[in-house]
Amino acid sequence: MVVIRLKRVGVKHNPCYRVAVADSRRSVLGKSIEIIGHYSPFKDKKVFIKRDRYDYWLQKGAQPSRTVKSLYKKLQ
Repeated sequence: MVVIRLKRVGVKHNPCYRVAVADSRRSVLGKSIEIIGHYSPFKDKKVFIKRDRYDYWLQKGAQPSRTVKSLYKKLQ
């Protein structure tokens, strides 16, 4: 199954996240199919998700995580 989830990047005590499309059987830090956005929770709370790619992957059957789903709702 394909999932849309957050992938942690950044440094200690200052995380940033990438919104990644990945196979559910892979590790969270493993290889992803596509990076469709990013999320920075601390400094300026930036959220960016490519809407066309998000919708494309939903049509293909990808399941977003709860966090990604709530971030996407905040963008609309």
